[in-house]
Amino acid sequence: MQLVSVIMPYYKKRPFFKKSLDSVLLQKYQNIEIIIIYDDEDLKELNYIKKIIGKNKKIRLLLNKKNYGVSYSRNLGIKHAKGEYIAFLDCDDYWHKSKLITQLNFMKKNQCDFSFTSYLIVDENNNLIGRWRAKKEIQYKDLKFTCDIGLSTVILKKNLLKSVKFPNLKTKEDYALWLILIKKKIIMLGMKNFLTFWRNSNNSLSKSTIQKFLDAYRVFNKYEKRGKFYAVLSTLIMSLLYLKKFISK
Repeated sequence: MQLVSVIMPYYKKRPFFKKSLDSVLLQKYQNIEIIIIYDDEDLKELNYIKKIIGKNKKIRLLLNKKNYGVSYSRNLGIKHAKGEYIAFLDCDDYWHKSKLITQLNFMKKNQCDFSFTSYLIVDENNNLIGRWRAKKEIQYKDLKFTCDIGLSTVILKKNLLKSVKFPNLKTKEDYALWLILIKKKIIMLGMKNFLTFWRNSNNSLSKSTIQKFLDAYRVFNKYEKRGKFYAVLSTLIMSLLYLKKFISK
């Protein structure tokens, strides 16, 4: 059984953290290590995190000196990861108990190094408010203006990240990385199984719309190397598609 490293950046997610962590600890697949990156110079919640973790030997806690953001934190977690596989989980999302074993079996059967799942959308009280069904396979054209891969659903081989990492963006960092990987001809397969719960909380909705817009522009301009005009146009198209997708839920 291959070791799976679960990367969990933590920043002010106290109301949801225990449920998120428990969903990993209760997985049917138990050959795991959990790397939690405490990404906050404010240490008020650190004792709470340590209390929840206890003396569990499967868990390692890394401390950032200040709030560097999710890109830095995930890259740090990947650097310390010992597993052949990497799985990502944000500290307000959570997994079905069969998530890892089902997804790993899928990857072995289909001989792929990158997979993602369908996910259910829940509110702050865990009420179901929507769902997103993953495509069977994502190609570059599918990612051209929208990201249909939920970060907390992804498992990939660690060796895919030897020469690439999450770009230094406050948002859209996962989208930027998927674009980098898919241009390397990485096969990305999706599962119809709803194995992840993505939380649409007031906290996540409060993220700056302007910040998201600017980061989307940076993805298209810097990483996709589109000119300024086409980067702005692509950002507008992406924003409209996201709004349409959100309303449809």
